[in-house]
Amino acid sequence: MSADAIVVGSGPNGLVAAVKLAEAGRRVLLLEAAESFGGGLRSAELTLPGLVHDVGATVMAMALASPALRDLELKGVEYAHPALPAAHPLDDRPAVLLHRDLARTTEGLGRDGAVWRVTAGAAARAGFPLVDLLLKPLGPWSAAGLTGGVVGAAGFGVASALPATALGRLAFRTVEGRALLAGMAAHSLLDLRAPITSGYGLMLASLAHLVGWPVVRGGSQRLADALVARLRELGGEAVTGHRVRRLAELDAETVVLDVAPRQFVEMADLPPGYRDRLTRFRHGPGAFKVDWALDGPVPWRDPAVAAAGTVHLGGTLEEIALSEAETAAGRHSPRPYVLLVQPYAADPTRGGHTLWAYCHVPNGSAVDMTGPIEAQIERYAPGFRDRVLARHTMSPAELEAVNPNLVGGDVGGGLASLGQFLRRPVWSPAPWRTPLPGVFLCSASTPPGPGVHGVGGWQAARLALRR
Repeated sequence: MSADAIVVGSGPNGLVAAVKLAEAGRRVLLLEAAESFGGGLRSAELTLPGLVHDVGATVMAMALASPALRDLELKGVEYAHPALPAAHPLDDRPAVLLHRDLARTTEGLGRDGAVWRVTAGAAARAGFPLVDLLLKPLGPWSAAGLTGGVVGAAGFGVASALPATALGRLAFRTVEGRALLAGMAAHSLLDLRAPITSGYGLMLASLAHLVGWPVVRGGSQRLADALVARLRELGGEAVTGHRVRRLAELDAETVVLDVAPRQFVEMADLPPGYRDRLTRFRHGPGAFKVDWALDGPVPWRDPAVAAAGTVHLGGTLEEIALSEAETAAGRHSPRPYVLLVQPYAADPTRGGHTLWAYCHVPNGSAVDMTGPIEAQIERYAPGFRDRVLARHTMSPAELEAVNPNLVGGDVGGGLASLGQFLRRPVWSPAPWRTPLPGVFLCSASTPPGPGVHGVGGWQAARLALRR
């Protein structure tokens, strides 16, 4: 198959790469192995007919903040914001609430309000310059943007480098403040005793204050479809059901691959040194995901939680840290940290009360975690199981079957440790460029990592256009 540029894989990064190359006048062909576009942006009727579930990502904070996506005018994409970005229920007291408004959040945290203001709040106040510095440290930059990003990073840096357990115990004084930090930091899929886990959590929380944690009205698939429509509007071609097994199949000056390093190794004849570095790339824990169709809202013990788009379940900092440490050690926690999303809190157009949640498990795990996940929901919402009309589960192997980039069920595209944060997937000043002329990588295994931001594809396209 031939074109000026061929993009393999239609996750957010591949889609953005295709659009950016087409905007520059390249004749672009986008190839997707699955029968629908989107990668982590797919939606489907997983439980009952007429109910829209997101197979992968639902919450779109990164999409609104991303320099690759925030200025794109995409037709048919409407973001819906829940009244609360997130909530964190606790056993013996009201839930901790993360408001879009920083002042309301700090007021609710009591003695820890001041700490939140100078950590997550400082990152939010630094705004897009800090987001841009973290997502695209190699630029391009304006002088003002670079200055603002560096200033914001200086204030954010010390706290963000610490393990979440250390920052929680050193800076926060209340159960509520520590729990809120832990729930945010556990998105990293790391042992919370590891460096930079505070940074992951605080940056994610700051986005709630900066842009909110919205969902795409009607399902995440609409964002993928809008990017494909934009590509076609620019004259590009997009094809599903076409799996590329070898790069030799492709005839193009530029090839951009939205694939995991393991897939790239299988597709290409690579120089031995580079190949060896790719094969040493480590994947993180997997996820076990459950989708539900309910006959009504989740019956939260604290009614305030019903307004939250995202809910973190797992209790205190100590409980969540123990759960994530168990996973990091290759064991299954009997009381796992559970990341839950209730899209109906923001979007009533999905056909009913759809819900999903996942917990972290060892990479490639075959253990059914439905029971422990539902037990954690029941812990804070007694009677939840009585609301269930239907459920759909996805093990790590099933997640990988749907999206081969999720190796072993790793929804982060690779272990997010400090060492691998600096060499993703290899140490290089431009890690999207490969040793093969005209071939670039852009998946979540490249900087800046996971999330619906498209920056990996944007950077790969920029490098390709320099040629």
